[in-house]
Amino acid sequence: MGNKLLNLLEEKQILLIDGATGTNLFSLGLQSGDSPEFWNIDFPDRVASHYRSFIDAGSDIVLTNTFGGNRHRLQLHDAADRVTEFNRAGAQILVKEISSSGRNVLVAGSMGPTGEIFAPAGLMTIEEGKTAFEEQALALKEGGADVIWIETLSSVEECQAAVMGASVAGLPIVLTLSIETNGRTMMGVTPSDIVSLQTHLPAPLVAYGTNCGLGAAEVVAAIINMNQAAELASVSPIFVAKGNCGIPEWVDGKICYSGTPELMATYTKMAIDSGARIIGGCCGASPYHIAMMRQTIDNYVKSEVPSLEEIERHLG
Repeated sequence: MGNKLLNLLEEKQILLIDGATGTNLFSLGLQSGDSPEFWNIDFPDRVASHYRSFIDAGSDIVLTNTFGGNRHRLQLHDAADRVTEFNRAGAQILVKEISSSGRNVLVAGSMGPTGEIFAPAGLMTIEEGKTAFEEQALALKEGGADVIWIETLSSVEECQAAVMGASVAGLPIVLTLSIETNGRTMMGVTPSDIVSLQTHLPAPLVAYGTNCGLGAAEVVAAIINMNQAAELASVSPIFVAKGNCGIPEWVDGKICYSGTPELMATYTKMAIDSGARIIGGCCGASPYHIAMMRQTIDNYVKSEVPSLEEIERHLG
């Protein structure tokens, strides 16, 4: 089958991912506390509309509506027995939308964290985690995923479990961790740790990087730090940057994101200059933001790595 992700990257050099899943499904009627994965069965037309909005905005990679589709997260909604159903459908809907669009867009099977704390800090074992991720990855492959996209993880142990489980599907694997304001993940993993982690994973990654966190500034800073660590280690990885749309703010009882399309265009330029080759938006990023990022990627020539002062001045 070949590696569709690497083939497309060779063709285009910089790839654009989509934006937020949850934020945009809320605009289509999803209620706080609901499991988005149920929509793959209950409201497939709305999920298709969500996918199509990012295909039309110019995304090269669109993530499936399956972020919380592992049995541990679905157990919170009494749906642990519906993992295969939800994940397979989430991918199938996207395959159909891409096919009808006529564009060359990759189906990224999204797998988020289990929500459990792994040993030694918690009770979840790597083997238990591996079993859950394997179940999800196989369902995503069955639905037509081109790549398994593991995102928003924070511990080394969960990364090992997720990659081990994903590798069973035999698809290319991408892994991103969420860096917080202190320059580490919630479980203390630094950007340089993410680079060194690659030698301790049970399967190779086609690309890795960071997503979510607080805002776009932290994502760009993390990519710079990863690039420096990679140079010291004499490796040349493909870095992924999927930053939130500005800074989250509490407005009228709900979280809103401050980022304008212009800010996300600036973030895109800085992410390219910092060494990222796969770039997208996370929480708060709408099709309007992604369309502006598409325009930026298509017209921007890589420049010097931005300083931390420049990042702070332009991105907050």
